[in-house]
Amino acid sequence: MMQMSMYQASLPVFIHMLGNLREILGKGAAHAEEKGIDPGVLLNCRLYPDMFPLSRQVQIATDVVKGFAARVADQSPPKYEDNEATFDELAERVGKTIVFLESFEPGQIDGTEEKQVLLPLRSGEVTLKGLDYLNHFVMPNFYFHVTTAYALLRHNGVELGKKDFIGH
Repeated sequence: MMQMSMYQASLPVFIHMLGNLREILGKGAAHAEEKGIDPGVLLNCRLYPDMFPLSRQVQIATDVVKGFAARVADQSPPKYEDNEATFDELAERVGKTIVFLESFEPGQIDGTEEKQVLLPLRSGEVTLKGLDYLNHFVMPNFYFHVTTAYALLRHNGVELGKKDFIGH
C-alpha cells in the first residue's frame, strides 16, 4: 500500500485550489464590469450579516494555508496587510500565496505528522500534532472559505460551475 505524504496531501492541493480561486475572482471582476456593477458590492457581499464578506473569505483562505506551511516547516508565516479592496488586489494576494507555497520542498513538510504545532487563535494558543492540524483545522477552514467565496459570487450572478471550483 502506498502512503501519501504530508506534502502531497497539502501544498499541491492548496496551490491547485488557490489557482481555481484566482480564476473565480477573475470571473467575478469580469461579471461586475460586464453588468456595470460596482466591484465593491461583490467584494463586500455576505451570505448573512454576521459572516465575513467575500474579501475576508479570500484573506482567511490564504492565511490558513500559508500559516500551515510556515508552521510545520519551523518558519514564521508571512504577514499580509489584509487591505485588499479590489479583485486585482485579491488575485495578487492569492498569487503571492501560491509563490510562497511553491517555495517549500517536500522535505520541509514530510515527516511532520507528529510534530507539535503551536497555533495562535483569538481564543488562545492551541497545540496540535501536524497531521491533526492539517486534517482537522487547515483543510476544513481552507475549503470553507474557498467554498464561501465561490458561493458569494455565484449567488450574485457570476457564471460559475463546479468545474470552476474543482479546476481542470
